[in-house]
This record gives sequence, structure tokens and C-alpha cells, in this order.
Amino acid sequence: MAIRDGKPVSAASLAQRVVHLAERAKACPRPEQSAGVPLGAPQAERQCGRLHLGLALVQGSSIQPKPIRWLWPGWLAKGKLHVIAGQPGTGKTSIALALAATVTAGGRWPDGTGTEAGNVLVWSGEDDFHDTLAPRLLASGADLARCFFVGEMRSQEGRRPFDPAQDMPALARAAREVGDIRLIVVDPIVSAIAGVGHKNAETRRGLAPLVELAARLDCALLGISHFSKGTAGRDPLERVTGSLAFGALARIVFAAFKQSEEDGGGRCFCRVKSNIGPDDGGFAYDLSIEDLEGHPGVTASYVAWGEAVEGSARALLARAEASGSPDEASALEEACGFLAELLAEGPVATIKLQQEAEALGIAEKTLRRARKKLDLTVTKRGMEGGWFWSM
Repeated sequence: MAIRDGKPVSAASLAQRVVHLAERAKACPRPEQSAGVPLGAPQAERQCGRLHLGLALVQGSSIQPKPIRWLWPGWLAKGKLHVIAGQPGTGKTSIALALAATVTAGGRWPDGTGTEAGNVLVWSGEDDFHDTLAPRLLASGADLARCFFVGEMRSQEGRRPFDPAQDMPALARAAREVGDIRLIVVDPIVSAIAGVGHKNAETRRGLAPLVELAARLDCALLGISHFSKGTAGRDPLERVTGSLAFGALARIVFAAFKQSEEDGGGRCFCRVKSNIGPDDGGFAYDLSIEDLEGHPGVTASYVAWGEAVEGSARALLARAEASGSPDEASALEEACGFLAELLAEGPVATIKLQQEAEALGIAEKTLRRARKKLDLTVTKRGMEGGWFWSM
């Protein structure tokens, strides 16, 4: 009697096992014996029983064409990546939060069309929930019960910041539990990249889980970026900070900038690129600040939308730069604008400030000159605390 796994096995049982394995082998023929599949045929054409091996090819005739599903027709598409880019001081985050507020309140878009109320997910690597994001949303008319912010990861080892490289599955589960997510805001979009965010391959891999999440939730994905320093006059799409993949992967890219007096002054939010609709036109807007009712001492900025603007982003930017607008400012003026925006809500750690400046291409020497020009205060918090800059 044979022994298998430490137990006696009869000869009859062994014979049945051999017959069973032989039948399975016949059901999975070698490539050269496969009916209708020549030797050397693509792996996609071979199969073993119900298990299909290799690449899956989808025949065109089996595809049912579907229309783009819009959150805001022509501007925000469900399941697609969008990017807002612009110079410091143009209120890019405020724009994103204004759009999020419209979703949560079931309000009206800048063109007057309405939308059904839904939930939004906000992931910010720069601004605090309590003193910046929530106040701005409230000032924009948001329903905070429909706003959800990505916080810390909690485990048996303790708490740690959210890490996109390993925590996307947890974010996907949390989003599904909330349900009815219509918009995801990521500020800045480069925070979704585990590396430096300047290499195309790394950027595409880093953004893939986030784009896939938006597709599964059937919601619009809106990332915030900057214009790279020293790019005035170039195609606006090429001015998006970091890898070219940010502009390439996004189905729609927007620009936020200060308009020339010829175009009415103020600020402009317009389309730079769209693979799925019109790629020009926009809306004038301005930034206002108000005291939040019922919250003593709390002020917040919000977007006041204006009239529709015609023309391409490149033409509008060219006129603004030709008229000497802040988009064409010197390196020192640009650094001053960067510091004014970053420090508007309170002190910022020197390390974080320098990292943000480096990402925008602002030299450390220029940053120091801007600090002196603005007469900023630099203080140390405690014996072991770091240095902080403040207005």
C-alpha cells in the first residue's frame, strides 16, 4: 500500500488519480496540437479549459459606443482627470473648492446650468481642514455634510500621513462606503506621485490608481498644479509644472491667470486643452474675502464668477503677458507672489516652504530676497522645533 501525505492510499485510489490527471492533460493540449491554432500563434489565442492565458484582445465589433458622462457639460467629465494650472496668487484652490461647493449644494455652474447634489472628496497636501479648506467651502456655499477630507492612516502601529503609494486601496474602500462621490479634488496633483513627479513613466504609474478610482466611482477628478517659472510665451499646456504626463493624461486642462486690461482685467479661468470637447473659452472671476457668520474671527476667500470669456488660453495669456501683467513678472516679483499666497493663512515651516518654492523653480537666493522685500518674520518654535516663516 502506498503512502501519501503520511497516510496509506490504496492502489485503486492511485489509479483513479492517474486517470483524472490524464484527462486534464488531454483537455489542455500543447500549442502544436491545438485545433485551429498554428504553432507560434499569439498567446492570446491559446486557452486551457476555462483559463484564458496571455493578453486579452477586445474585438471592435463587440464594443458598444457610449457618450461622455458629464458632471458639468463641456467642463468636468465623470471618470476623467482634469488639471487646473496657473501662477501663484490666482486662487486655483479657491476655484476647485468653489466647484466642489456647487456639487455639494446642488447649485449652478458659472455658465448658469445646474447640477444635482452629491458628495465630494478633498485630498490636500498643503492646506489645513479647519482654518482653510472648511472655511473656504462654507464661504462658497458648500454643504459640509457632503464634504469628506482625506486624513491620517490609522493602524496598530499608530497614525501616519496618507501615502498614495500604498494607501489607495484604503481610500477606494472609504469612498465606496461614503457613496455618491461626484468629484475628487487633489491639491497639489503632484502629491499623488511617490517620486519627484518629473519623469513621465513615474508620473503615469503614480496617477494610474487615482484615475482608475475616479473611473470606478464614476466621478470627476480635479488636480491642482502650477505654471513653471520662466515659461511665459510658451504653449500653456507646456507650462504645467512637473512631467509633461500631467498635461497629457488629463482629458481637460484649465488655466487660471490675471487678465490684461484689454480683456477687462480681473482674473480668468479657461480651457487650455480638451480631448473630449471644446478647448477654448472660459469665465472671468475675482477673489473676495468675507467673515464667516457664526464663526467669530474666521475669514475665508471665495470665487465670485463673472461673464463668459471667448478666445483661446494662449491668446488670452499672450495679451496679458504683453501688457506686463504679473504673469510676466520678474523672478523676485513671482517669488513675492508665491510667499504672499502661501503665508496668507498663517506661518509655514521653512522646509515645506523651500520644497514648494523648488517645485516652482524659484531659487533659494530669490526666495531670501523676496523675504526681505516683504519684511517677513522668521521664528523658531521651541528648542527642538523647526523654523517658520510668517507675514
